[in-house]
Amino acid sequence: MAFSDRRHAGRLLADRLLVFAAERPVVVALPRGGVPVAFEVARTLGAPLDILAVRKLGAPGNPEFGVGAIAEDGTAVLNRPAARRVGLTADVLDATVAREATELQRRVDRYRDGRDRIDVRERTVIAVDDGLATGLTVLAAVRALRAAGAAKIIVAVPVGVTESIARVRADADEVVCHTVPPELHGVGHWYRDFSPVSDDEVVGLLAAAAASSPDSYPDAR
Repeated sequence: MAFSDRRHAGRLLADRLLVFAAERPVVVALPRGGVPVAFEVARTLGAPLDILAVRKLGAPGNPEFGVGAIAEDGTAVLNRPAARRVGLTADVLDATVAREATELQRRVDRYRDGRDRIDVRERTVIAVDDGLATGLTVLAAVRALRAAGAAKIIVAVPVGVTESIARVRADADEVVCHTVPPELHGVGHWYRDFSPVSDDEVVGLLAAAAASSPDSYPDAR
């Protein structure tokens, strides 16, 4: 295990991102797991924190096996060879996208809680998740941020595998990964506490970050 929990991972990751603080970046978290990590990054860098909701597109009959991903703006990524192997037809794909788009909108409405999305045009953006397995959700986020006009996109994750890092690096400007093991064995393997992040925790962390005063952040654990 490399990290006690996501907050601890965020603090370690933030140390490697201090070089970007002078660029006045926007930190963008992929909810839900990426939010506690990104919260610590944003706090260390003195940067604003926002979210970019992204959902995995699961295989028919095996939703945990991701064959693609869709971001809140409709940007989608599909691993076509994997989709063909699992028999993902166009009709099933359309139905899956529609279902996940509904959940994405629910999350956006709940998490932003009426706050406007931070404008990333011509800004350096640090996109943060709690790990990089297939890399498809992060790749969808990178493409959505590029479409939104971000000038520079740095993907930052506590742990990831070489193949996925290379996949994401093809679209991002830079990938910063704290731990790159020979084999991942699942992102959760690298955390002592990898409990699911609740909607309430996401809302609370985003509200604290939006308050903008350093003393508004909850004490680090």
